Amino acid sequence: METMPALAQQMATGLALVDAGLRVRWCNPALAELLELGPRSAVGVPLAALLTAPDVEQLATRALAEQQPLQLRGMAHGDARLDLGLQPLGDGNLLLEVHALAVSSPAVSPLSATLRGFAHEVKNPLAGLRGAAQLLERRLHDDDLKALAALVLAETDRLTALANRLLHHDGAPRLGPVNPHRLLDRLCELLAAEPAPPALRHDYDPSLPDLTGDADRLQQVLLNLARNAVEAGARTLVLRTRAEHGARIGERVLRSALRIDVIDDGPGVPAELRDTLFEPLVSGRADGSGLGLALSREIAREHGGELRYAGRPGETVFSLYLPLERTHG
Repeated sequence: METMPALAQQMATGLALVDAGLRVRWCNPALAELLELGPRSAVGVPLAALLTAPDVEQLATRALAEQQPLQLRGMAHGDARLDLGLQPLGDGNLLLEVHALAVSSPAVSPLSATLRGFAHEVKNPLAGLRGAAQLLERRLHDDDLKALAALVLAETDRLTALANRLLHHDGAPRLGPVNPHRLLDRLCELLAAEPAPPALRHDYDPSLPDLTGDADRLQQVLLNLARNAVEAGARTLVLRTRAEHGARIGERVLRSALRIDVIDDGPGVPAELRDTLFEPLVSGRADGSGLGLALSREIAREHGGELRYAGRPGETVFSLYLPLERTHG
């Protein structure tokens, strides 16, 4: 049996590695539990026997032939309905991602297992980080250093509260008025505390109104985008806000949308990653988890928005689109 990556074993998302012969090489515990089988017993099983929908084998064959990610929405499997993703890995193998569709009230929009799995994984490190920050704050006498320790504590508490909400049974966002420029100002504070902070430029539209959203989750999206840029080698970030009329999000056309652009002067996204940039476990760095952009896109979509990429070397642009019109219940 091929060794399963440690991250795959821990994730709440169902994952399996499928070879060119469409047989399972490994699957993680989450998928084994979802399909009610043992991880070892799945090894060597044909994909068509693991998932009985007639389209699965044809979809996998096409994904391998075209070397393009493909998805199957709402597949019936026993009494459950599943969303499947098939991601070619470039070595003749496929990564299979399986999400169970939650049965819940239409008014509640549960987050995917990917997001809940991420929340579960970060809770313990956050607890350790908070304890260390508390000790530092008590022992420091310099006011500037105490302020930095307080910033670490505040961010740790914010992320812990976010993780707890994501792990709640419905994971519903806490909606309220959100000032986009306050989110960006907070982002600048956090980046300024980094060991090698980038140069920051603002290009704000001051006439923009507040939007309705979950401030903590949206803050996390912006932080992910900025840190990705810095880790990729960017030295300057431009934070830009604009109103955009007639923005198309999926099949919808929004009358009015907020667009937040995070623009960096880094080397850009490698060509081989552009088509799969927002998929889980896709990363351009050897030490990257491949979760940041997938999680960010998911948060954007739960707000009725979208996350997009455009750019070239020297100017990389990630744009967060969010609806400005209010929803009346």
